[in-house]
Amino acid sequence: MSVRSEEFRHALAHWATGVAVLTCRWQSAPYALTVTSFSSVSLDPPLVLVCIGKQSRFHTPVTAAGTWAVSVLAGDQGALARRFSAHGRAYATQFDDVATTPAPSGTPVLDGSLVWLDCRTVAEHDAGDHTIVVGEVVHTGPLSQTGAPVAESPRRHPLTYYRGAFSDVTAH
Repeated sequence: MSVRSEEFRHALAHWATGVAVLTCRWQSAPYALTVTSFSSVSLDPPLVLVCIGKQSRFHTPVTAAGTWAVSVLAGDQGALARRFSAHGRAYATQFDDVATTPAPSGTPVLDGSLVWLDCRTVAEHDAGDHTIVVGEVVHTGPLSQTGAPVAESPRRHPLTYYRGAFSDVTAH
């Protein structure tokens, strides 16, 4: 007997995870999507994965682009997470008033992120209603709010997702 999708979703809502924005350029246009299904895979070679819903409007751009970037969000970037997770948003204007810097691949990364990873797709795997996209990390770097190197920038906490809400992790 299989678990119903709503039961599965409720169970996994109790797993806290980090939040990132996945970006790509396809047909000369930038695309972005908030993701929580993102993980490291390997250190040698440096590989990460992201899971993209097959019904998502972002599926074709990211699987066709061949290169993409991940901006790991800081605790104070919840508005960006909500912006890039909004269903039905206009792709043509989604980056209006959003500060970005191009990664070496030309893919936009979000300024103020804790770190960014510039990736090239090395594999795709069918996984139910999602595609697992595996990327080799070809460039990475910090984007502190001050522009200073990570060692010199103020310590910032990540944005997390737990039980359907974004929140800042704070030190206790």
